[in-house]
Amino acid sequence: MSIKTAIVNGVAGIEIARPEKKNALTGDMYQQMADAINAAAGAGEVRAILIYGQPGIFTSGNDLEDFMARPRTGDDAPVFQFMRALLACEKPVIAAVTGAAIGIGTTLLLHCDFVYVADDARLAMPFVALGLVPEFGSSLLVPQLMGNRRAAEKLLLGDPFTGEQAVECGIANAVLPSGEVVNHARRVAERFNTLAPSAVRESKRLMRAPQREAVNEAIKTEADIFSGRLRSPEAMEAFQAFFQKRQPDFSKFE
Repeated sequence: MSIKTAIVNGVAGIEIARPEKKNALTGDMYQQMADAINAAAGAGEVRAILIYGQPGIFTSGNDLEDFMARPRTGDDAPVFQFMRALLACEKPVIAAVTGAAIGIGTTLLLHCDFVYVADDARLAMPFVALGLVPEFGSSLLVPQLMGNRRAAEKLLLGDPFTGEQAVECGIANAVLPSGEVVNHARRVAERFNTLAPSAVRESKRLMRAPQREAVNEAIKTEADIFSGRLRSPEAMEAFQAFFQKRQPDFSKFE
């Protein structure tokens, strides 16, 4: 299994465990994560959810081979099921990030309630470099968090950024040594064992309510454009360049 799950002391752990592929996410893995979040949301003994990866790698984003073989189209695609599950989850979601968090590895953090990053973390949203567009509401939320100028660096140029920069711009709560991140995040998750669960859920709902409609609309609009671009000549060139381990050549496109 590339996604490992376990409930320990009221915390539902979801571990991305595919280190041989840098924790690249397949459709099956998205489905497993969606199912795990939905199961945790409905389990009375679960007070919080913890998402983390392997030591030194959160996720390198989509597995492009799987991505090309099974393009994500339609509302029932596993990746959209994962997005809906994370968005709808009323319980606190905590993320622990070490190493690389690429593409959706960064954008999913926008929908977690607490994010702790390692001092070796490197986040990036290189959608344009792949001939694609931002997803998971990032075209709305990233400019809100860091302003249009810095958002352009991250979403148009795809510039990577550090854990410290993620804290500075509001994506993450704190930077910790790599070996301490998961344990710290788990301790935060376990604090919800002593708090009134319905009060936590209602408070999270109130915090998210003003943005909910706008976020859902942004995700839908992004998904429509993203799906249309998957077979675009620019995306095909970018994917071929990735597999051939070369720089893409966009000079012929207008």
